[in-house]
Amino acid sequence: MSSAKDSLVETVKTVVYALLIAGIFRTLFFQPFFIPSSSMKDTLLIGDFLFVNKMSYGYSQWSCPKAVNFLCPISGRILGSEPERGDIVVFEHPTQHRTFVKRLIGMPGDRVQITDGVIFINGEEVTQTPDGNFVETFEKQGAAGRYPACANTPGEGGECIKEKFIETLPGGRQHSILNIRTTGVDNTQVYTVPENNYFFMGDNRDNSADSRVPTTMGGVGFVPEEYLVGKVSRVMFSAAGKHLVYFWTWRKDRFFKALQ
Repeated sequence: MSSAKDSLVETVKTVVYALLIAGIFRTLFFQPFFIPSSSMKDTLLIGDFLFVNKMSYGYSQWSCPKAVNFLCPISGRILGSEPERGDIVVFEHPTQHRTFVKRLIGMPGDRVQITDGVIFINGEEVTQTPDGNFVETFEKQGAAGRYPACANTPGEGGECIKEKFIETLPGGRQHSILNIRTTGVDNTQVYTVPENNYFFMGDNRDNSADSRVPTTMGGVGFVPEEYLVGKVSRVMFSAAGKHLVYFWTWRKDRFFKALQ
């Protein structure tokens, strides 16, 4: 009887230790993240699976998993390092406390304005070079089952087309962006990014809630540095289907794909 009791105690201890190790690893090093929306197409697709590098920018209250967020009583950031313009960053929404992934466009002190869909940073145009079209099938995508937004009007199973450009940020970093149509955020006021805050945009410019719209109107607004969770640099796995187990929908060409 004592042997069975000891065995049970050892099993419980092993499970507890494993959970603690997993929790420490997730808190300090890498956090798994699935892409649920289309706001970062074609850089990130719905169903992409990522690991967020939490060591990139240091640690804050939001480095802990949400379920045990109270265990990270950190004010500001510790062991912090500044992100670079053009980084793909996972962050906590400042008011909704949902996790977002966007591209870092504006640094503290920058003046950012969008005119006719083109970004101007501190009065300098961020160049866009035409790069053909991004074409995908017009069908329900991901667990939410939403159809993609298109520049054309395809039927079910048809080709959904968006204009594609290569955008070159100050400093020379380049990435792909998509254009669907003219929207209300293609022309904005000048945003001056406050100290210790950042300005983010999605690569799928006409289908992204980001810093162009303040939090009071459903957007993201400026993101304080303590809300940064970490950097994304590679897709680890990708599935186009509604569920991960649908192996026939796996996108093998995106496994371990490096991101720009």
